[in-house]
Amino acid sequence: MKKTIFTLSAIIGLAFTGCMNDEAPPILQDPDNPVNPGDNIVSVSGMISESTTWTSNNIYVLNQKVVVSSGVVLTIQAGTIIKGTEGTGSLASALIVAQGGKLNAVGTATEPIIFTSINDNIEIGQTAGTNLDETNSGLWGGLIVLGYAPSSFSGDVEVVQIEGIPADDTFGLYGGTDASDNSGVYQYISIRHGGALIGEGNEINGLTLGGVGSGTIIENIEVVANVDDGIEFFGGTVNASNLLVWAQGDDALDIDQAYSGTIDNAVVILGANSDHAFEIDGPEGTTTGSFTLKNATIVGNSVTENGEYADYRSGAMGRTENIYAYGFKDSSDVELDNDGVATNYNDGLLTFGAWEIVLPAGVSEVTDIFVNKAASVEVNGFGSTATAVAQGAGTVGATTSLLSWTYANTKAELGF
Repeated sequence: MKKTIFTLSAIIGLAFTGCMNDEAPPILQDPDNPVNPGDNIVSVSGMISESTTWTSNNIYVLNQKVVVSSGVVLTIQAGTIIKGTEGTGSLASALIVAQGGKLNAVGTATEPIIFTSINDNIEIGQTAGTNLDETNSGLWGGLIVLGYAPSSFSGDVEVVQIEGIPADDTFGLYGGTDASDNSGVYQYISIRHGGALIGEGNEINGLTLGGVGSGTIIENIEVVANVDDGIEFFGGTVNASNLLVWAQGDDALDIDQAYSGTIDNAVVILGANSDHAFEIDGPEGTTTGSFTLKNATIVGNSVTENGEYADYRSGAMGRTENIYAYGFKDSSDVELDNDGVATNYNDGLLTFGAWEIVLPAGVSEVTDIFVNKAASVEVNGFGSTATAVAQGAGTVGATTSLLSWTYANTKAELGF
């Protein structure tokens, strides 16, 4: 089939640094670029200002930031492949669903929607390429969804700018008062090799959810080899289920700013550069909220320098239950990080259900894994809901068969 390159100039407004001209940005023409020359390639940049559909017979290339504007619905067909170009700072590529915009991205177990790098040699009709793996990260940005749901910010302001987007880009705002806000449908999506640097120590998460409301559907999401966090919840009320994060560079599942939804059925597999499976922060303002994190299987990594189970910080409020953990080092812990979160634990605002942990060599008591690092607040019973189990004998954790469709299941031979 003859190579065809399209641009969406009829509906795209080029409104970003480096794109302020009337010409569509060029497709990357690196001779080593593995995009199959027989594929149809659609180059996309800037603001999507009219509702449109991306179809599975094309590969869509994100040249810098592409924004689904307020009032616009971007529909992505099952099996569609989206590739982000390389770049850092304001040139980093990402798909951003702004406040009031919607993404209708409904993949299937056999035809997931795949976000990956321009350097990935995956072709139309495939679910995986052959030249990248879980060690290849930071090759493009990520997927960012922003809504009007309540979040808790410093100074009790209602709206702030999401991390990963420069402050002068107003499409990066999130937060509000609509708990049931709807940012669309996200099902069977695989996000790979992202986390481009936008500033010193500031990378884009695989999936960023800022103030996303409970009217949004998020199910069956995979993030592989992201430089920063896998999935981060900045406030909001959205529920998310059937999640898998593999080989992230920082935290797998990160909760901030009084996120008040439920995360159900998750698998975390730490890589060589990973930090925590869970990092849980609380409100930054007076608005409070309580999360639920349940039915998760977390797998450690003996190579990573950090590689912790979980860190509860900054006045975290919520419940964590039915966690099965194995493969961690003897130095890994579940931590209460400060006086505020320890006080919340004592007051019943931070609670724990069943944890089943395969003890690392050198650890004799499961309660030794649960550590209070508060400076001046003592706690009692932290870790009392945890039990030690033999490898493979866990009775809690994720229903991993629901994640058998993932790239990670095949690539890492997880046996789901």
